[in-house]
Amino acid sequence: MELFHKILKAAVDAGASDIHIKVGTPVVFRISRQLTAIEAPYPTNEWMEEVANLIIPKHLKAAFDTDRETDFSYKVDGIGRFRTNVFQQRGELALVMRYVKHLVPDFHALGLPDVIKQIAESARGIVLLAGTTGSGKSTTLGAMIEHVNGNFRKHIVTLEDPIEYMFEDNQSRIEQREIGLDTQSFARGLKSALRQDPDLIMIGEMRDPITMAASMSAADTGNLVFSTVHTTNSSQSITRILDFFRADERDQVRRQLASTLKAVICQRMCKTVDGGMTPACEIMLNTPVVRKMIEENRIEKLPAAIETGFDDGMQDFNRAVFNLVQEGRITKEEAMQKAGNPQALEMNFKGIFLSSGSRILG
Repeated sequence: MELFHKILKAAVDAGASDIHIKVGTPVVFRISRQLTAIEAPYPTNEWMEEVANLIIPKHLKAAFDTDRETDFSYKVDGIGRFRTNVFQQRGELALVMRYVKHLVPDFHALGLPDVIKQIAESARGIVLLAGTTGSGKSTTLGAMIEHVNGNFRKHIVTLEDPIEYMFEDNQSRIEQREIGLDTQSFARGLKSALRQDPDLIMIGEMRDPITMAASMSAADTGNLVFSTVHTTNSSQSITRILDFFRADERDQVRRQLASTLKAVICQRMCKTVDGGMTPACEIMLNTPVVRKMIEENRIEKLPAAIETGFDDGMQDFNRAVFNLVQEGRITKEEAMQKAGNPQALEMNFKGIFLSSGSRILG
């Protein structure tokens, strides 16, 4: 394990976000989103078996022997905490580990819009963080929880698979429950959380109709619920939620979602001019217009509502990346790659701003 821990420390020291290890190949770090091989002995099958046996938690070993893959958190004192996936490929073990930074960055450090802070302060409703893997959803979610923790007396319950950021009670009281260790499933943990006098419930990921239905019921009864979905834009998030349910259930679910949704925040990570990363955030708030569109199943009209809802605090990806360019944080080329509508963004850079109805806005 000495070599294994040296690899982990080297990754942290190099600023790597992820570590890839498999038999007979170089150990690889992801640094600034690029994969880089490091100088280290090539892992053998025997070594990988030994490492897996020592790092997989006892309560997951039986399931791993059956499923040949598992997720968990692995912590090394003096080095850090890692979100870990051990799996089998070509009959041999492999693992990928993501370094979880101990300190949750604040809103200013992350470069998040102020409206997200206001969303975090909501009294009730469902807030969804959307984006692809690696888009910073968990970090933004952590910043929102830490903001509540530092400024409000709330009871916060998190359900995570695995736990990523470790929170310390500040103004709020926080319990963090890990799936498989502290509770059997998101659905079971959420059912229990509703009996624990919560103000805010954070669900690591919306995965099934049972969890989504329970979340809407929790929001209906006055709780604030945070969660994540793997989608590329806000309107697609609504479609993804509805797809959890049978066709004959969707009308009712859509009406309930329209009444309980607070906001959808969708993120795309952009390279900054100084070599770092910053999120571009599309923000959809459940305004009366948005609520009506969801109720009437006009989901395809939501992008237009977001685009024209700037005065309400909304913004689409085009506006998000345009602002980042204006602030000198990202290049125009990077903005074009992350824009929702590159052709419209190109016109914006020329000083022409058109709505989806081709009306000149300014």
